[in-house]
Amino acid sequence: MDWKPVLAAIEAATAPHIGSGKVADYIPALARVDPSKFGMAVVLGSGEMLTLGDSHEPFSIQSISKVFTLSMALRWFGESVWDRVGREPSGSAFNSIIQLENEKGIPRNPLINAGAIVITDMLVAASSADAVVNELIARLRRFSGDETIKIDEEVAESESATGSRNRALAYFMASFGNMNNSVEESLGAYFRQCAVRMSCRQLARAALFLAFDGRDPITREQMVSREYCRRINAVMMSCGHYDNSGDFAYRIGLPGKSGVGGGILAVAPGHGVIATWSPGLNAAGTSMVGAVALEELVEATGWSVFV
Repeated sequence: MDWKPVLAAIEAATAPHIGSGKVADYIPALARVDPSKFGMAVVLGSGEMLTLGDSHEPFSIQSISKVFTLSMALRWFGESVWDRVGREPSGSAFNSIIQLENEKGIPRNPLINAGAIVITDMLVAASSADAVVNELIARLRRFSGDETIKIDEEVAESESATGSRNRALAYFMASFGNMNNSVEESLGAYFRQCAVRMSCRQLARAALFLAFDGRDPITREQMVSREYCRRINAVMMSCGHYDNSGDFAYRIGLPGKSGVGGGILAVAPGHGVIATWSPGLNAAGTSMVGAVALEELVEATGWSVFV
């Protein structure tokens, strides 16, 4: 494929939208990010990397980290993960508490905040908060081949200081017996995992295994089993963008996960992985410019899983 016209088309499609949307100002450390930033990286199975804009600049991956902690939980606990968290779209905001009462403290899926807190709680119970965070960073560094990936401690502290809703979710689930550790211990790990800083290049490379049945096509390392890779992609497709997941599937047709730091991770099975970053969000917390870029890429490449 000749990527030059594809990248040119993406640049042309995104240019009128640069700076649009609203940054996640409810997290003070994210409120200061320049909304005019835009980066994109596409990593193919051959290892070839194609980039646009600020693809080298690290940003807070936020909820995209949930994909990697889910992969850890499936490796550690297998199908028992689904005893404590569901697999259905929520149709609600990422930090909604409404469904938890009706569903007795079992979150709808592992990619909303409540579900990701439960996943982190499971990992912490099997190890410790520090060990889980260290393992996550080690895996991201190994997957991406880049030792510079780290946690932005300022963002983690900012999230903890403003994390009342997440604490409410955790305490509510604890009242139903769906937390194994103290709320503060598990949330300490959760806030730090969301504060991981990565660039589009690092993120796309780290997630490349998801496009190739759980095996990194460059190193040949099996990161997760083929079965669990399929499970992760399925949950990303149906639940990766909160109450915007249906529209994302309709417009883009790829498994994906957004984060309120402005990043989007998208998986094109059999082809490669795409990471975009632009801090301006739509009402559901998905990057507006990133979604435009992905829609244009799919139109140009035909990579939608529905083709």
